[in-house]
Amino acid sequence: MKGLLKYIVLIAFMFTIFSSVLVHPSYAQASPEENDTIFINEWEMKWETNPDATIEDIMSDEQAGGWFPVSYGEDLPVKPEGIHVAWLRFRIPDVNLILPVLYLSKLTAKNVFIYVDQQQVYSTNRNYNYNKNEILLPLQLDEEKEYIYFKLQTTSGEWLGLKEPAIIGEYKSLSKNYMNRGILDVILGASLLFVALTAFLCVIFLNKSYLVSWFSLSTIVLSVGLMILSYSPFLLSAAGRNGALFYYLFDIASSLLMPAIYIFFENIFGKGPYGIITKIRKIQIIIALLNIVFSVIGLFSEDIKNGYMLIGLILFALCVVIGNVILVVLLIMYCTRNNKDAIILTVGFGMFSAIGVTEIIWYFARERSHDVYFWKWGVLSFLASLLVILVRRIMENYEQVVKYSKQLEVFNNELQRSEKMEMISQLAASVAHEVRNPLQVTRGFLQLLGHRTSIEKDKGYMNLAIEELDRASEIITDFLTFAKPQIENTNILNLADEINQIEGILVPLATMQGGIIKSEVMPDLYVKGNSSKFKQALINIIKNSIEAFKNDGLIEIYASRIDSNEIIIRIRDNGEGIHESDLKRLGEPYYSKKTKGTGLGLMVTFRIIELMGGRLEYNSVIGEGTEAIIYLPYIDKTMPNAQ
Repeated sequence: MKGLLKYIVLIAFMFTIFSSVLVHPSYAQASPEENDTIFINEWEMKWETNPDATIEDIMSDEQAGGWFPVSYGEDLPVKPEGIHVAWLRFRIPDVNLILPVLYLSKLTAKNVFIYVDQQQVYSTNRNYNYNKNEILLPLQLDEEKEYIYFKLQTTSGEWLGLKEPAIIGEYKSLSKNYMNRGILDVILGASLLFVALTAFLCVIFLNKSYLVSWFSLSTIVLSVGLMILSYSPFLLSAAGRNGALFYYLFDIASSLLMPAIYIFFENIFGKGPYGIITKIRKIQIIIALLNIVFSVIGLFSEDIKNGYMLIGLILFALCVVIGNVILVVLLIMYCTRNNKDAIILTVGFGMFSAIGVTEIIWYFARERSHDVYFWKWGVLSFLASLLVILVRRIMENYEQVVKYSKQLEVFNNELQRSEKMEMISQLAASVAHEVRNPLQVTRGFLQLLGHRTSIEKDKGYMNLAIEELDRASEIITDFLTFAKPQIENTNILNLADEINQIEGILVPLATMQGGIIKSEVMPDLYVKGNSSKFKQALINIIKNSIEAFKNDGLIEIYASRIDSNEIIIRIRDNGEGIHESDLKRLGEPYYSKKTKGTGLGLMVTFRIIELMGGRLEYNSVIGEGTEAIIYLPYIDKTMPNAQ
């Protein structure tokens, strides 16, 4: 749960950073000072029934009336049915400015024509349906007290007119406002495009298992970036007639968004119940392709474009709404199952929905005078959640690969150890018996010679030679343990009895070394094996602990059942400890830290435990001690096949 909370906080943090650094320009930019600018809060409008009316017609028909006053802050005038042209005018006041300009931030019309003294000073002639206008128009000083006329045109039922006061001021001051209102959209959109293109390039370096998720996420980022960039009033105003390119880019980008989301969603959560995610994804792809095809055809055929606007956009809108509803339902379903990816996506999508719905409500509450803007930051929070999910999935796979690598290293070490053991077994089987016989004969003659000689120095040599022969015989015995494929004469062993006998043998040795042995063994623990071999294995382990004693040495032996099938024996000492690099080599032949050690004793111990169907592991901390852990199969003595 803590890990999931970390991802949620990350999404919220990213959103907070975006919102605090890049805020809406209308709030970030301070209003122009009153002494530098003039706000025109009142103007006049006239609904035009003749769409071909010119400025000359308006001037010659000046006495005919039809003009009505409009004041900023009051209700917007209602456009009559069937009207597609309107005129707007106001008088240019006295100004004392070096470079005066007129700034209009929210002028609604598809095409705008501006006239001063019956001369056209500005015009737009768009061949696409876009009705937002931000205009920065230079004024001549001799235009003071003249009327400025605006002819506003539309081809649909959209409203016509001015939603905010016109501003007249210095070019230096108002140009900043003009630039700032749209440039942040351009920066944000271009940044997302750069991120998307970079992500597409990264595809060639990714594992194939991530390609679909990464490609779909890159497409989502690309679509959102194109939508923000291509719908910027600043860019469309600067593009002029070429603005149609950006207008249709918005349609294409919005068409790609939903299929990309569903592809990503399917790759993360699967096909969904009854394959619904896959089915919706296929429908979204078909609708997107139709949208793109008809958008391209609409560039060359006005009739096809108008027909598709009536049917295709309704179908597209229905798919978006239905697709989002299904996404929400599925997210709720996966969240109830405690799916972490679903919870992260719900947080991002929830932030986007909350911001979008709030802004839409505010938009209609202000009678459509609010500039819808903050939804873009909601989209960024949604993108952040998608990125967190994908990164989280990649990190999980990376951790799995690391885990498999460690397991592979363990298996390789076991394989190398098995190969060494096999080699030793073959060597022992071939030479052990042949070597032992000459050793025994040699030992017998040395004993005989020792009894016959009366020279003490020679007897000492004889005893030393016999001791070394005995040591060589023990080594051969250890080799023979590996030569045998299994332990002979196996019986059901009572673990408590075996450990008590071993404790009785080794307690004197531990006492001589200044230490003690404590044991705690659960009753009725049974294992299958050879009693002498099992004792040999435990004695080898405990003797190593005794030899590692420091002051006040302590050996603790615990035995208990882990579950119904396994027994665990822990032998822990407080000795000097073993380095981690040395732990990996325990059980290798001829590896020993003792002065006269061969490493064969511990190698024999590993072999005996393995032949009993168990395993031996070591843990150690330098200066604190070492722990040997033995896992053995539990034998239920009451079962008929226990013997």
